[in-house]
Amino acid sequence: MKKKMALILCIAMAAMCLSGCSKNTESFATKQESKESLTTIRIWHDGDKAIMQMMEHRLNEALSDNGITVKFEQKSGLTDQIKLYESDEVNGPDMYMYAHDSLGMFVEMGALAPLADVIDKKVYADMLPMTLKAGNYKDSQYLMPVYFETLLFIYNKDLWEGEVPSTTDELYSYMKNHTDITKGTYALVNQHSTAYNVAPFINGFGGFIMNEQAKPGLSDEKTKEAVEYHKKFADLEADGDYNTVNALFNEGKAAAIIGGPWLIAGVKEAKINYGIKSLSDFTLPNGNALAPYSGVQGIGVMKHAAEAKKDAVAKVLEEIANPEIGIDLAENSGCAPANQKSYESKTVANDEMIAAMRRTADTAQPMPNIPQMSVMWGPTESLLAAVNKSGKDFSTAADEYQKVAENAIADMK
Repeated sequence: MKKKMALILCIAMAAMCLSGCSKNTESFATKQESKESLTTIRIWHDGDKAIMQMMEHRLNEALSDNGITVKFEQKSGLTDQIKLYESDEVNGPDMYMYAHDSLGMFVEMGALAPLADVIDKKVYADMLPMTLKAGNYKDSQYLMPVYFETLLFIYNKDLWEGEVPSTTDELYSYMKNHTDITKGTYALVNQHSTAYNVAPFINGFGGFIMNEQAKPGLSDEKTKEAVEYHKKFADLEADGDYNTVNALFNEGKAAAIIGGPWLIAGVKEAKINYGIKSLSDFTLPNGNALAPYSGVQGIGVMKHAAEAKKDAVAKVLEEIANPEIGIDLAENSGCAPANQKSYESKTVANDEMIAAMRRTADTAQPMPNIPQMSVMWGPTESLLAAVNKSGKDFSTAADEYQKVAENAIADMK
């Protein structure tokens, strides 16, 4: 009987020990899982996979000693995804990387924390002023700029005769002498009725499509001057969309094209012997340089991550601000870094396309990042089409589409 009792007691004690071990194991696992969740930073994006993979590798390599893991996750329809998950700490992102022009919408949703909640402004002090302006909304910095894009003057060295002009008037004279519309050959092609492509003229004249106070500028006198001046260029350019003008250049039927760095892969594939000139190198009759829009890719922080993962988020942002990230982006993906110190690298400084974009950053204007800008593209392009394609009086058309824009903005309220 005593032996049986002793056996029962032994079994009971063993069970208790196992139970205790199990609870301790579960407790340890829970703590580990909690710790990992606090040191894993999920960054949503809708960009080039190669760029994001390079950044992910670079960040994880740099932050391994801090026990921080960064995961870039591609999401199609990123804007809609953030609307759904911006406050979801479990399924949503901690940070996001996207074009800056959606910033105002995300801030007004209450999704983002200012960078000042996480890091000191000294961290991003070396960024190009234009790129910082792109990520600033209502006097608060929300985006850490990473790289930017803008329009360029790309020309075929085998077709262009002589030096590329330094003024827009000289450029127009060259176009008149080297364009034969009946034969389908052009000196220069551009999407002449696309707002983004005509913005260099509008901004350079001192006009605006929309200002920071969400006021449309289509009827502004300077905008009207720009549209009128630009029309003579449009008259000598092919009336075509993105694919049409690209085909004309790549097939050797146009000596030059105004377009972004996204065209270069196709230009290389077509084996064009090309050169690049910054739009900032062209002077308008008023003495100003052409001033294209710029799109800036930046990283923002969700509010919940700024609170729950502040230290880890800060480390990630500090590493993103490292000029070596910009150098890697330039060397491997042809991106123009936001960090000015990245251009101290000879490889970066000697890259013709990147150097041209860097010069353009001095006159380029970031696309407005306010929500109302989303309804401005339509009226602006209707104005340009009315003037450039239908021959409508520029002043009358500008006043007409100014009202269309004002009504569209009013409907947003």
